[in-house]
Amino acid sequence: MRFTSLALTLFIASLAAAQPAAPPAKLRILAIGAHPDDCDIKFGGTAARFAKAGHAVKFLSVTNGDAGHQTLGGAALAKRRFLETQESARRLGIMEYEVLDNHDGELVPSLEVRRQVIRVIRKWKADIVIAPRPNDYHPDHRYTGVLVQDAAYMVVVPNVVADTAPLERNPIFLYYQDGFQKPAPFRPDVVVPLDSVWDQKINAMDAHVSQFYEWLPWVDRRLDQVPKDPKERKTWLSTQRDQAINEAVRKTLVEELGEAAAAGVRHVESFELCEYGRRPKLDELRALFPLK
Repeated sequence: MRFTSLALTLFIASLAAAQPAAPPAKLRILAIGAHPDDCDIKFGGTAARFAKAGHAVKFLSVTNGDAGHQTLGGAALAKRRFLETQESARRLGIMEYEVLDNHDGELVPSLEVRRQVIRVIRKWKADIVIAPRPNDYHPDHRYTGVLVQDAAYMVVVPNVVADTAPLERNPIFLYYQDGFQKPAPFRPDVVVPLDSVWDQKINAMDAHVSQFYEWLPWVDRRLDQVPKDPKERKTWLSTQRDQAINEAVRKTLVEELGEAAAAGVRHVESFELCEYGRRPKLDELRALFPLK
């Protein structure tokens, strides 16, 4: 087959376009939660591993957390929880922890909040976005999932939220692991081992004193079980958060690491690929995450 110079150029360009794009050397990752401790719980260990590898990681809380306490509330609680996020970010080594000024417990998937989410994703120039699935016991969690799904395509549409430049390429969107079964159980497409950063994750969660040592134990009616000594209560927190790896997650871990290596892993975080946004093949997706 003979080609003119122009035809050859176009032919080579078409071949390049057909190949999957190589991942950027440094990824920009955005983890989104409803409250100022959600990202730490669901993504803290993976965030620490990404940050150690030199990638840019940001956490976003869609509400300010101003309702999550038994005695403190409103602006005073929101301020306290914001300060806790900044300390957590420092301990994890991530670049930024942003908190939007929407009331805790009152989040709805409105057009205005969707615009806020679109702006954050665009300004961060995210390659990967992680958020809750839109089925959960807490309405703020559910609606955060809806908001991110609603933003997933719109982040590339120039005439939507025109005050912020659109992304040139749609990010990969994923879900955090959860235990809810309806309408469908969580599917662990990617499992990240955390043993090397487990203590760092617990240390970051420990920064959220208002939540892990006050509010959540109070809600569970076990506030009297929280140790007074700071070192002892951090150990207690680690024990409380030490959960068994379920069968589906273990199966994926074996696929990633092999039977022998997977058998020694104790702590993980898992993620499911969202049907919206860019949908890489499974091997391409897993290659982006720190699995070894």
